[in-house]
Amino acid sequence: MTKRIPVLAIDGPGGAGKGTISSLVAERLGWHLLDSGALYRLTATAAVKHGIALDDEEAVAALAESLDVAFPIEGGKPRTLLEGDDVSQSIRTEQTGELASQVAALPAVRAALLQRQRDFQKAPGLVADGRDMGTVVFTDAPLKIFLTASAEERARRRHLQLQEAGMNASLSSLLKEIQARDARDTQRSVAPLKPADDAITLDTTRLSIPEVVERLTELLALKGLASDT
Repeated sequence: MTKRIPVLAIDGPGGAGKGTISSLVAERLGWHLLDSGALYRLTATAAVKHGIALDDEEAVAALAESLDVAFPIEGGKPRTLLEGDDVSQSIRTEQTGELASQVAALPAVRAALLQRQRDFQKAPGLVADGRDMGTVVFTDAPLKIFLTASAEERARRRHLQLQEAGMNASLSSLLKEIQARDARDTQRSVAPLKPADDAITLDTTRLSIPEVVERLTELLALKGLASDT
């Protein structure tokens, strides 16, 4: 049955706009949304909380398999709960992103979270945001997108986000962190970051958010998966 439920798989490096674009497309279509990166960030956060070393693959995988998480929507806004605590903001920090990238490189952790991600495929459809949605998790997705942008542009966007949130950050440091994370994600032995063979690559460096949303909606319409109106 799930094979008949359409999936828009959106992969790409951090800072390419996957999260924002995915949520807007899902809202526009009335589809479900999977933020796979949140699951890895939650796993890393839970490991730190329980004093589990991030290189203890067996222990981190066991934790990932039994994560007590929930994604309620209150007042039209999604929240992220870990063991009953609201961690919506804390899991989005650069530090947590770095920790998430470390645990995401562990094969046993990826295996533990695989079925949890696939369980998000529910009618009327799913927009799946991540780094291996089209290559591993939803290999039969009818539309796969690899969303990217230059490292410099991604660092600039992140710098602006942090400034708007009243947080200080060095643009040069952000660029180095993004480049290091890209290297780790593309070079890991299991599910490395790369476009699926049948993915459409979309460079967002010079595109606005509305332009990208429109393009994806058009592509879905061409596939007969959604209306482009």
